[in-house]
Amino acid sequence: MKKGFLLSLLPAFALLATGCGDRTTGNTDNHQPPVPSREYVIVVHGGAGEMGDQADNPEIAGKYYSALDTALNIGRDVLDNGGNGPEAVRAVIRYFESNPLFNAGVGATISAEGYFELDAAIMEGKDLSAGAVAGVRHVKHPIDAAYAVKTASPHVMLSGTGADRFAEEQGLETVEDNKYFATPKTMKWVKEFQAKSKKNGTVGCVVLDSEGNLTAGTSTGGMFGKKWGRIGDAPVIGAGTYADNEGVAVSCTGHGEYFIRHSVGYNLNARYKFLGESLEEAASHIIFNELNREEGNGGLIAVDKDGNFTMPFNCSGMYRGYLYKEKGTGKVVEAYGINDKLIEKQ
Repeated sequence: MKKGFLLSLLPAFALLATGCGDRTTGNTDNHQPPVPSREYVIVVHGGAGEMGDQADNPEIAGKYYSALDTALNIGRDVLDNGGNGPEAVRAVIRYFESNPLFNAGVGATISAEGYFELDAAIMEGKDLSAGAVAGVRHVKHPIDAAYAVKTASPHVMLSGTGADRFAEEQGLETVEDNKYFATPKTMKWVKEFQAKSKKNGTVGCVVLDSEGNLTAGTSTGGMFGKKWGRIGDAPVIGAGTYADNEGVAVSCTGHGEYFIRHSVGYNLNARYKFLGESLEEAASHIIFNELNREEGNGGLIAVDKDGNFTMPFNCSGMYRGYLYKEKGTGKVVEAYGINDKLIEKQ
């Protein structure tokens, strides 16, 4: 993206080049300064794929920057008003699930049978408690259903009609018509759009809150044209979603089958926790060395127990952003991007 364009489009922002745009070294976004002492950290993603050139399209870029900024500040409001990590993660993902720009909730992609089947998961690092739902068709906010599984059932994952029925019993918002999740784009242009962009619009949020607790959440409409009740990595604890207070919180986006095979969430935590690798080192190894770049494309967001965070991706773009608040000074730092560059909010 050209500097002149940015200044004209977003005069209150400044462009930050990460210096890691080539796919040999990868897009890691680890330009952050040494951690002084962060009161809290929020990192979000809105999917990864071949969309890097969208950063050069004023109309598209502006919409996504606005959405990422809104999501981050929803999380900030929760934490600034005494909320905890799970509350912030749920609030952020509920917003994404209501925004048709993303493949989660409204705007979800469609299955081969013509239904919208949604997945979500949430995990707390303080006690490793987790909940997930897969293939739900009538839950308005799947992240809330995942949280209910975690807190109001003895299980970790519920699927299909059983998960929908459980959500109703818990008094969660549901929709009678599955087409509630449709948009004109998904109904009219989704086949052409998917064929050209290969975009995966899964959404996620990871938080280190002021109590030092880590939380991770992920929500998705899944893969376009999926068959036979296919379930990707997003609701699979240890694959697309994972959190451990002694390690990291991570949310993934991309080709789910590969993220499941490599147990990316737990793998990252284990490399950090047991091998002593830095968060950046562990995440980069998994994204750029373990995952096949032609098939296992995607990325992840993660924050560790010390407040370090990373957002690597091995494709041309990933909607992503971060916000953190420093202890003592109360300074808030926020940035977001689509391709290998980030815009920092001033």
